[in-house]
Amino acid sequence: MVELVTGHAGKAHATAEQAAGLNAGILGLDDYVLDVHDKLKITVVSANKVTIGTGELVMQGRHVSQGTPEDLIVTNGSQGQKRNDLIVCRYTKGSQSIESAKLVVVRGVPTTGTPKDPALNTTSPLDGGTIYDMALYRIPLDGIAIGTPVPLFNVLRPMSDVWDSLTRADIIASQTFPAMHVTACAKAGTVTIQAQGANAVTTTKDSVIAKLKPGFWPGVPVRALFGVATDGAWGLITVSTTGDVTLIHRYGSQSHTWSVVDISVTYAIA
Repeated sequence: MVELVTGHAGKAHATAEQAAGLNAGILGLDDYVLDVHDKLKITVVSANKVTIGTGELVMQGRHVSQGTPEDLIVTNGSQGQKRNDLIVCRYTKGSQSIESAKLVVVRGVPTTGTPKDPALNTTSPLDGGTIYDMALYRIPLDGIAIGTPVPLFNVLRPMSDVWDSLTRADIIASQTFPAMHVTACAKAGTVTIQAQGANAVTTTKDSVIAKLKPGFWPGVPVRALFGVATDGAWGLITVSTTGDVTLIHRYGSQSHTWSVVDISVTYAIA
């Protein structure tokens, strides 16, 4: 039966299940930490205690809020053994369909070999599951010592960031060569960089000509040939994974003069 959820019906009728379905439909059928507050940052306090910071998450459409930091106790490890524990956010649907969520440490099995992660509850509430675990961190233990926690969640970027990546255009002035004009334009999840030099441009082995703003960096280095000098040197324009736009050549260490630099490079945003 069709029902108008966001409308006045003269009685209480909107359900948490409907809200979860809307969240899952918009955000996706997965689990995410939202990009606000502390993003559930973990701090190791001692050999058997960690603190989870503030944050918001959405698990299978269910929104869970962590308004204040929370301490969790990790069972002490054993000398000569290794263990993987998992910190999870556990959804539970109990009697009378009362739903709740809490942070839980799921203990792994100690071993002298390679430890494995403990099993979690993976049947989604959207599919009728009454207990569901969203993994947040792996806590490795080697003997009695807690190792470096490993994040296991994805941070969901806000729509404003996605919109910027689709529509934003930035003009970037050359940092090294005043005679050059460098333009970077972001559109539809891609970045196009155009470098133009009206006059002769002299480069050393590596010459940074511009720096891209964070959020517009490629996931892997990007390279394109921009010319060959009269002495046989060949030049590249590169975009690093940290946003440096660089003119380089691979012919000895001396400088080279290029009569014209006019090149465009396009790549997908990481």
